Amino acid sequence: MSIQEKIIEQIRQYDTILIHRHQRPDPDAIGSQCGLATILRESFPNKKVYQVGSAAKGLAWIAPEEQVEDQVYQDALVIVVDTANTPRVDDPRYTKGKMMIKIDHHPNDDDFGDLKWVKPQASSTSELIFDLAEASHGELKVSAAAARMLYAGIVGDTGRFMYDATTPHTMRVAAALMERDFDAAAINRRLDDIEPAVARLSAYVWENMQITEHDAAYIILTNEILAKFELGDAGTAGIVPLLGKVSTVKCWTIFVQQKDGSYRLRIRSKKAIINELAKEYDGGGHPLASGATLKDGSKIKEFVQKLDQIAATEIGEQNDQ
Repeated sequence: MSIQEKIIEQIRQYDTILIHRHQRPDPDAIGSQCGLATILRESFPNKKVYQVGSAAKGLAWIAPEEQVEDQVYQDALVIVVDTANTPRVDDPRYTKGKMMIKIDHHPNDDDFGDLKWVKPQASSTSELIFDLAEASHGELKVSAAAARMLYAGIVGDTGRFMYDATTPHTMRVAAALMERDFDAAAINRRLDDIEPAVARLSAYVWENMQITEHDAAYIILTNEILAKFELGDAGTAGIVPLLGKVSTVKCWTIFVQQKDGSYRLRIRSKKAIINELAKEYDGGGHPLASGATLKDGSKIKEFVQKLDQIAATEIGEQNDQ
């Protein structure tokens, strides 16, 4: 029995299913979570299916959040999607169910769950959810509503199909989803839109970005700067790809100060592996897209030096070829 068949078998057995995703969700977290929830509701009308997590600023258009009472977890199946490690699971009640399933495309550094389907080669967890439905041979029905959410997740996590994790299979899944009756072009436009405040912040980033000796780039966004643009941490997601648009930049980091003075790091790369560096700073993620944290700004210089060395290593590897 394949892992997909084992997951489907567990879904059949439970009357109540709660689906969690990671904190500070992106389109794939919301798309895979709510897409799966929609699939299960429409495929098993008698089951009670819930999507759990705090409100996702700017992503409510994909699907709204729900309020879930504690007693719902009794004898329930919990499915955690798109979440690499337990500290990142949104809502600590994910441990309160009778059984837990993990479905994810991040490296499996935190091996949690009673049943696990982790495939780092996949472009997104939304892609995996579609594959799960396909493995059911029609039992799990992907409606236009579910397809819209999964498509948003795939487009978001592939950077509009520009990232290396985009495979021929990813494109086939996207095409299959687009055959459902929803406006894919509207999803593309919505994910590409930015608010006026983010547009102004983008100009600041272009003007103030720093590029190291070996073409690693970074920008430090303090609370003072964010206040000037009337933006918080959530509003900075739209500027993360900007530094990578510079042709010479190999890897880059956005340092975003939090209200408590700590820094959230959004780390990206075109080819050089950066998730091991992220792990050194209480983070992790994909080889080319990771996150980390610093308790204050004292280690920013140290981090940038290590990022520069990663860029230098890539130069050395290119010279050896």
